[in-house]
Amino acid sequence: MKKIAPTKDEIALLPAFTGLTLERIHVPTTNEEFASAAAEVKAAGIVGFDTESKPTFVVGDVSEGPHVVQFALHDKAYLFQPHRAEGLPFLIELLQSDELIKVGFGLKSDRGHIRAKLGIHFNAVVDLNTVFSMDGYHKEMGVRAAVGLVLKQRFAKSRHVTTSNWSQPRLTSQQMLYAANDAYAALKVLEALNLRREDLPIMGVAAVNEAVSDNSSQIIH
Repeated sequence: MKKIAPTKDEIALLPAFTGLTLERIHVPTTNEEFASAAAEVKAAGIVGFDTESKPTFVVGDVSEGPHVVQFALHDKAYLFQPHRAEGLPFLIELLQSDELIKVGFGLKSDRGHIRAKLGIHFNAVVDLNTVFSMDGYHKEMGVRAAVGLVLKQRFAKSRHVTTSNWSQPRLTSQQMLYAANDAYAALKVLEALNLRREDLPIMGVAAVNEAVSDNSSQIIH
């Protein structure tokens, strides 16, 4: 039997999603801050992931994004801006890593943008739309529906922030909250699904560490 995601009206009745606050969202700007952030992200092993790009409004224009790359941990998020040369080597290492699993929604376009902008392969990716599709949901889920279904919470998205200028050197507070919690919500959904690491549909890993070491049978927390 085909499974159906909650409707917009059903989601509207749910309590608001409990996301990260500004003090838990970090935007590295120095070599030391990038090194520290990358070390924490790598140590997490599995992170929520998303990207943001300055929108294009003219037919035929090609996005020059991503302009922001988000990594969400259990209690914080790091927002990398590719225009900052000091952080680019750290960002590329995280994106290419086969050991750091990046989890998000609709990441196919992100992979294309990353390849076009940075000339690298985006490895160890788990698209949660694929997870829900494997579970019988035929329509692409998306973060709002998934948060409503799994967490029983209402995830709000502002079109005003979505279409804002993500390429500006200094992000606004609203942009920081939006970007961080897009990635954070994906991680919280994955945690609630209680899947084993070995059962995740990981894309772009050369050998997935030959099925991921002795810890592969452990539940993700």
